[in-house]
Amino acid sequence: MSIALLSAVEQLALLARGAVSPLELAEEHIRQIERLNPVLHALVDFDAERVRAQARQTQRGPLAGLPVTVKSSIAVKGYKCEIGSVLHRGFVPEEDAAVVARLRAAGATLLGTTNCPEFLMAYETDNLLHGGTVNPWSLEHSAGGSSGGEAAAIAAGLSAGGLGSDSGGSVRVPAHFCGICALKPTPGRVPGRGHLPPCVGPFSILGAIGPMARTVGDVTLLFRVLSGQDAVDPVSAPVELREVSLEEAKRIPIGWFEDDGITPVTEETRQAIRDAAAALERRGFIVGKFRPKSLEAARKLWWKFFVQCGEMFYAPMIRGREAELSPVFREFLSIARAEEPLSAEQLLMAWAECDLVRSRLLAEMEDYPLLLTPVCATAAFRHGEREWMIDGQKVKYLDSMRYTQWFNLLASPSAVVPVGRSAEGLPVGVQIAGRPFADEAVLTVAAALESEFGTFPPPLALAKIIPSE
Repeated sequence: MSIALLSAVEQLALLARGAVSPLELAEEHIRQIERLNPVLHALVDFDAERVRAQARQTQRGPLAGLPVTVKSSIAVKGYKCEIGSVLHRGFVPEEDAAVVARLRAAGATLLGTTNCPEFLMAYETDNLLHGGTVNPWSLEHSAGGSSGGEAAAIAAGLSAGGLGSDSGGSVRVPAHFCGICALKPTPGRVPGRGHLPPCVGPFSILGAIGPMARTVGDVTLLFRVLSGQDAVDPVSAPVELREVSLEEAKRIPIGWFEDDGITPVTEETRQAIRDAAAALERRGFIVGKFRPKSLEAARKLWWKFFVQCGEMFYAPMIRGREAELSPVFREFLSIARAEEPLSAEQLLMAWAECDLVRSRLLAEMEDYPLLLTPVCATAAFRHGEREWMIDGQKVKYLDSMRYTQWFNLLASPSAVVPVGRSAEGLPVGVQIAGRPFADEAVLTVAAALESEFGTFPPPLALAKIIPSE
């Protein structure tokens, strides 16, 4: 097995003891990219010589020599940041996003930027610039979105870890689909400055840049390196890192539920939740069945802000250029425009209701400050699929993703860790969510689950014969 498939922590250990040089490690990733990216379509801006030049430089810091990738909606100086849109073709930022600057300061080697759906408004990564990203577990299935390129690259060993962004499940759904780990942090704990489009207005609550990697330990490492207040970001609070030990985490009650009572989930998803709850109980955690009553109110508000306000934000940018938009983004527009436009009064009332619903959810979570839930109603879907029959009920595309959306509205941390497999052999993850700023507790519980279920690379990453495109 290539050392590119080792965890980031293991790769850093090899670097620290001189068993491999930064250049040799970079070469391993370059080979993996050149071998698999023509099939996966995960990286969209990659130059092997530029990577080698970085790796030859003396690097210091907690990530010294670690090869990483960044979603192409997060500004990386000198790399394309096109947000998957023809309307942004060739755009190259002149400065790094705050979080990318922290990656560089920590000594990471930047491999390139990764694919995303146009303007990030889809759970499938496909666009007119770079085509569709496929899932390394099955080329017939989606890698998810909007951080699908990042998830596919990490799962297949093209990258040791990296950065995605999440306003409605966009690091968590791709992690679940591709069998990796991810954290949507509390907004502001990881700087959002330099994300395109900016996380402003309702998206300052919904959105966050989050670390993605093959193990929870790697996600935790990235979170520790990248977190910390950004003095010019109005949503970035001065919250210091605080380790939450396993024993401390075991004193925090965890509520779990298999579905939300509205949208059914597959049997494999139910089994993954049951298995995860049982594993935590065996390890001494306090677990109990519990489902907050305010979830649907939160989801309805998320819909107003993400879908309806999202369309309003993009309207001036796309006006007169709709013929240049990708089918995936047109699909989002058709969903958004099926709703009556929000009036100023409705927007004001929604903003006020947002605080009330978040308060109700926080009150409900006092007895169970952590929640164990599905990530999605299904495992990875086939390219272009938009509805499924589950337990005799038709489940539509956006409804199947509701299990992540609540925690964007709540502005709370939630992590994904793989636990099971579907009937087709695809990964099935579970989600651990907490109250705002409980990121460290969420990661500690996720790590406990990972120690029970392990990690596993996709077959494509190990294949000697690579399928043609």
